[in-house]
Formats: sequence, structure tokens, C-alpha cells
Amino acid sequence: MASGGAQDTSPSGSSSIPSQASQEISVLPNALSTRNIEAFGRKVTTTASHLLGPLADPTGSSHYQSALGEIHKELRRPNLQRRVFSFTQSSPTELVRSKLSTSEIQYRAITYLPDELLANIPEDENVYSLFEGFQATLPESSEHHGKGHRKRNSRGQRLLGEQGGSDSDSPSPPSMAKLKKTKNSLVHRLEMLGVRKNMASAEVREIDHKIANLNNMRRIVFDRVADLEQEEASLEHELLTAHNRIEDLQDELDDAAETTPATPIQKTEAGSDEALDSQAMDASFMSESIYEKIPSPKSNRKPKTIRRKSMPILHEHFEPGSSIKEIQAHNDIITAMDFDVPFGTMVTAALDDTVRVWDLNAGRCMGMLEGHHASVRCLQVEDNIVATGSMDASIRLWDLSRSEYQPPEYHKDGEDEDDGLGFENPDDLPPPPPASNMQDCPLFSLEAHVDEVTALHFKGDTLVSGSADKTLRQWDLQKGRCVQTLDVLWAAAQASATLSTNDSQWRQTGRLPDASADFVGALQCFDAALACGTADGMVRLWDLRSGQVHRSLVGHTGPVTCLQFDDVHLITGSLDRSIRIWDLRTGSIHDAYAYDHPVTSMQFDTRRIVAAAGEDVAKVYDKTDGRHWDCGAGVNAEEEGRHPATVERVRINDGYLTEGRKDGVVGIWTC
Repeated sequence: MASGGAQDTSPSGSSSIPSQASQEISVLPNALSTRNIEAFGRKVTTTASHLLGPLADPTGSSHYQSALGEIHKELRRPNLQRRVFSFTQSSPTELVRSKLSTSEIQYRAITYLPDELLANIPEDENVYSLFEGFQATLPESSEHHGKGHRKRNSRGQRLLGEQGGSDSDSPSPPSMAKLKKTKNSLVHRLEMLGVRKNMASAEVREIDHKIANLNNMRRIVFDRVADLEQEEASLEHELLTAHNRIEDLQDELDDAAETTPATPIQKTEAGSDEALDSQAMDASFMSESIYEKIPSPKSNRKPKTIRRKSMPILHEHFEPGSSIKEIQAHNDIITAMDFDVPFGTMVTAALDDTVRVWDLNAGRCMGMLEGHHASVRCLQVEDNIVATGSMDASIRLWDLSRSEYQPPEYHKDGEDEDDGLGFENPDDLPPPPPASNMQDCPLFSLEAHVDEVTALHFKGDTLVSGSADKTLRQWDLQKGRCVQTLDVLWAAAQASATLSTNDSQWRQTGRLPDASADFVGALQCFDAALACGTADGMVRLWDLRSGQVHRSLVGHTGPVTCLQFDDVHLITGSLDRSIRIWDLRTGSIHDAYAYDHPVTSMQFDTRRIVAAAGEDVAKVYDKTDGRHWDCGAGVNAEEEGRHPATVERVRINDGYLTEGRKDGVVGIWTC
């Protein structure tokens, strides 16, 4: 019976077994073949026939055999095998998509998202579907262009036919269907143009939204940079305080070591009592006498430069020409100003006979440098060392690291700090700094000139000053004394004699009002090189080793008021309303440009030259692209209804610009 069951199934599918087997093998390379399935079915059938009924009873196992045959037929179907194999190979995502609709999947996914993420999803305000947008972006078919060309050609041929004669047939009028088709085509093109226009407008709005988000992110990161620089400034101040304490402790230890050998011990008690009485009398005499004001050894210390560990970069992220701060520094014309680094320390001097030190980061006054008996005409800030030259013919050096200024505490969370004792009016100025803030800053005074000091510059241990007494003096800052005096009139006379001119007397070449030009307008030194600009319009290059002028630059027709040089170029400004750029290698003029008013101050950095030229703005010249532009309060003064004062002094460092005006206001800008 088993053989009969096997024979009953094999003839019906014997002809298709090879083709089915090849198809199954191609579809299921790793599954069982049909022949193996048949062998397995025969074994199962034989085993079941022996277990369920005797071999002699043909009716007992007929139902079982028929059922097993049906199962065998189902197993031989390739579609079922493909479904089973595809089910085993399907991923969970495909199974979910096959069982759930798209809307249900979106709903289930959104229900698990937090509200913070859902709030930033932009709403789809586009009125056109994706298919309409795709259809609008497709290029127009060439039939329209061909029809247009054919129309133009037919029209031209028709005109030629009319000119040639009446032999050609006149074109028939267009039918109504053709006109409607043309109209519908034009309407469709117009609709597609509208779709494209709206799509482009939507892209513009999306770009604007992205720009707004980027600006918001930039503002957040910008505030973070400001916070970090505030922390850096606080740490710099703490580091400076620790450094000063170490130096003070070292000075005390050195003093104690010097005074260690004690006076000889008296053998008798009477002698010891007399010694104690004499010491007490000396102490009382010294405390009550004028000698108590003798400067202590600490005040006669040598200047020591302390450099910052970090450099501010916040100003680099402002737009050029942006206003950072305005400070009412003085009540009179600002005569000199300088600062060390952006957002660092600034020193200003004015005709109100005061010299003020400013914290540019907080915009408040740190204290006043008191010691001069007249107004300061020139000054320089180099790290923590300040040199000031006054109309009292003296030069004083100061160490700002010895100040007792405490910077204001910075609050990150926008908390307002108490600026003093609680002002009734928030526009009121903060209280003046204590007079004791700068009492330890004076180092020493240099006095050798007999007239006001109008220009100075120091580098390292060398300081050079120029005075209205028509001399230049070189100072050794380690010894605190003058080591060389250069007579400008004698140098001018020697140059005139060398040129064999009959008139060797001093003459002023510029047409200027009285008291508007200094004899020595500006100078700068580096090692043994010295550049000096004077009231005769000459720029003289000196060799400090020999004390001789080795080159004179002739070109200005008015007094030179400012100059600065680097490795290649020397730039000078004059009251003749011009700025000239000289090539130090050849001594010739490399470039020059003029303004409408006299130039009173000038400085340059790696990229820009800024100048004060008698206007309410600072003149900026970009050396990279050769562009001239204005920076200052006067740019938008007419629109805002303001009238700022004339800019008298400018200083720039790494794109950080400070300008001092005639009304005592100091403006801080980026350029």
C-alpha cells in the first residue's frame, strides 16, 4: 500500500519535477529539494501505515493517506515556499509596514517624542502637492518651441507669398478646438509658473528661517565667549595679585637677610639701657621728622614688565564699525591716550591736568596717576608699565600691576551688580575710585628737559623723549638717568652744511596758527634706530650708537605730528593734511593720501591705518583692499540728531579702536 501511495502521486508530477526542482533550487538555494521532500514523505507514510493500521486493511489507512497526499502536494508548491522564505528574510520594519498603515505608524512614532522636539518642527504651509511641484520643475516640451518656430516661419513665408503674388493659397482660419487648446496650454504654463514662483518664495522663507536660527545660535555662542573672557580677566587679576604677593614676600626676606647682623651686645646693663634709649629716640625723631617721606626701597624698584597669559578675541566677532562703549573720561580736550590690549587697561590724559586709568572690560575708572604738576602731553602703555611726559618738563614711570583695583564681579545670570551705594538715578556715574588705588604705582621720575615733553617712546630698557627745548634725550630705565642728548637744531645745521645751502637757520615750512605745532611732534625707537618727526616737516632717522642722523625724509610741507614704523615701512602724518608711507629700504615714498583737515594722530596695525583728521570720525584705510571708510560717532550723527566733538587722538590694536575727542569723551569701536 505504501508503494501504491507513492505510485499514486509520482505519475501526476513526474513530468514537471525537473523544471520545478530547478525553479525551487533557484528560488531556495538553501532549502530542501523536491526529491528529498518526497523521500521524507514516503518514510512518514510508511511509518504511519505501520503504526495506525494493519497492512491487510486497505480502508483503515485510506483517509490518512489521502490527507498526507494533500499535505505533500501543498509542500511541493513554490508559492508557499517563497512565502515562508520571504517571511524568514523580512526585517521587523517591513513586517510593521505590511501590517500597519502609514498614518498609524506616524501617530505611534509621534506619541513617543517629547514636546521639545515637536516644538521645533516647521509647519508645512505649502499649498501645492509634491506631484505638482515636480511637474512644475520639469522642462517644457520642445513642441511649444517647435510650434513657435513654425509659426514664425509660416508667417514669414506668408509675407513672402503676399509679396511674390497671389498664386499661393491664403491660410485657413484656425479652428475653435485649436484656439481652445492653445488657451489651455497657456493657462497650464501660467499655473506652472505660479507653482514655481511659490516654491521659490517658500525656499526664500526657509532660508530666512535658517538664517534667523543661525543668528540666534551665534548670539548664544557669542555670549559664551564673553563669559569666558570675563572669567579669563578675573583669573588674570588673581594671577597678578599672587605675583605681587610673591614679590613683596621676597623683598621682605631680602631685607631681613640684609639686616641679620645685629649690633654688638653691651656687656653692662647700663650700656644696654643706653642703647635701647638711643634707638627709641632715633625712631621717634625719624617718625616725627620730614624724613618719613623719603621713598622706601620698594618705590625705587626697577620697572618689570608682566605680560598677559591670554589675549581677548571678542572684538573680532563684531561687525566693522560697531560701537562697543563710550566713556566720559575727562572734562577737557584729550591730549594723549593709549591701551595695552583689547578690553584691557587704558590710560588717558587731558588738559584738565588729570591722568586716568580705565578698565576697558568694565568701562570704569581704576584710579588716577598723580604726581605731575601740569597737563600730560604724551604717554605710552606697554603691558603694566606706563610712561607719561608732561608740560612740567618731567617724565614719570608707573607700574599698574601695583594698583589696588578690584574688578567688579561678573554675574552670568543677568543679575545686576550694586555699583556703589545704590543710585537713585540709574544714569548717574559710579562713585570715583579711592585715591589709594594707585598710591603704589609710581616708580621714578626722569628730569633733565627744560621745557615741556611733547613726545616719548620706550622699548625694553631704553626710553627716548622729545621736548620743546629742541632736544632728544635717551634714558636708561635700569639706572634711571639720561645717557645721551641729541640736539635737533645742530643736526639740522649739519645737514644744511652738508647740502651747501646758504640759509642754515631753522624755519617752519607749514602755515600754522600759533601754539598748534610741537617742535618734536612724534618719535619711535627700536634698538639703536630712532625716527623723529619735527615741526619743519622733516623725518630724521637717527643712529643712537653714534648719535648721528643717517637719513632725512623730505616730503611733508607742515609739522609732523605722528609717525610709526615696522620692518619695511614708515608712516607719517602731518598738519599739511597728508599721510605718507615711506619705504625704509630706499627712503622713497611708497604711497600717500590726503584729507580735508590736518592730521593730529595716527596709528596702524597689521591691516588698517587709522587717523584723526579734524573730523568727528576716525579715518580708516584698509591696506588689504585699499578702501577708505569712516568709523566713529559722526557716521550716523545727522540721522540720530547728535553733534559729536572732533576726534583728537586715535589708537588701534588688532582691530580694536579707541578715539579721544575734544569734549573728553572716549569712544571704543571695532574696525
